[in-house]
Amino acid sequence: MTDILWTRPQAAPVATLVLAHGAGAAMDSPFMNKFAQFASDEGIAVARFEFPYMAERRATGKKRPPPRADKLIDAYLAAIETVAAKAEGPLLIGGKSLGGRVAVMAAGDPALDAGVAGVVCLGYPFHPPAKPEATRLEPLDTLALPCLIAQGERDPFGNAQEVDGYGLKDAIEVLIMEDGSHDLAPRGSSPATWDGNLRLAAKAVREFAARLGA
Repeated sequence: MTDILWTRPQAAPVATLVLAHGAGAAMDSPFMNKFAQFASDEGIAVARFEFPYMAERRATGKKRPPPRADKLIDAYLAAIETVAAKAEGPLLIGGKSLGGRVAVMAAGDPALDAGVAGVVCLGYPFHPPAKPEATRLEPLDTLALPCLIAQGERDPFGNAQEVDGYGLKDAIEVLIMEDGSHDLAPRGSSPATWDGNLRLAAKAVREFAARLGA
């Protein structure tokens, strides 16, 4: 696991979010940088880290695909343990795409012993693109913690209509981002904007944390 990259609000945090990257972009990608800043604007301390395969890619410059999601759980648990010692407010875990999926899996792992209050997924990969039958619902179906999913309306990994039909449990709240794709960004012709969608997602995370801490 890499060192933790913190983005902290100016005042005391209302919550702390461990945030993992997606399959193909590092912890300091434009998406991760933007969301971390917008979340800190909402009073959330964001702690980013990289999975070993991404850290190796950064060190060597050689791209290789990520391992299976379940092979990344231990690295996520290590990140939680590191961040928990410095967390303020409710401790949330989550991530972008693959990172969010691994966070859901880590939340249900017997080795998790930190006081995690909830899970945040930014573009959950409900299925591979063009394979809607190959759903990845099992970790969500067995998740015991509250969960917030910010999902693009036209996400090829699970669009609004598909997600609505999954029958997710009541403890999973889904926020549909207007005209958003997998990175929550709308098309140029849309009245929505990428920054606007990310700000709405960050505000939703703050409200989610407030409900958990009440």
